[in-house]
Amino acid sequence: MIALIGGCGFHLQNALTTPAEMNLTYVAAADEHSLFYRRLRRSLIEAGVEIVDSPAIATATLSILIDETAQRVLSVSARNVPTEYEVYYSIQYTLASGERILLETQQLTITRDYTYDETLVLGKAQEEELLRDAIVDDLVRIVMKQISSL
Repeated sequence: MIALIGGCGFHLQNALTTPAEMNLTYVAAADEHSLFYRRLRRSLIEAGVEIVDSPAIATATLSILIDETAQRVLSVSARNVPTEYEVYYSIQYTLASGERILLETQQLTITRDYTYDETLVLGKAQEEELLRDAIVDDLVRIVMKQISSL
């Protein structure tokens, strides 16, 4: 069975590693209460990075330049009632160690759409929240993979 799995190209994913410069990392963000900031910070800690509260003692600085989320109307009915929405989350970040740029400014935007029914308002609000959570998880995963590839 092991030979069969190994022969098909399947490989276990290695644990994410971070560059040595990130041992003491300061995460700079305008909104320290955003969902992305909190989840990214938790993922960094799980990867073995020590998050510090002062850039003066940090060996690296991860700057979150843009962290925004919203929704847009994608389509409306004949009565001009929204029938489909798009939830999006955009981030822009950079990683530096002193004067050395480890990761140039990166911008990511992920969108998901969902149908809207005015008779199911509470369920659709929860669906929007679940979509936003999934988008943030995807963004954190992408950022962590980019950092681990350094």
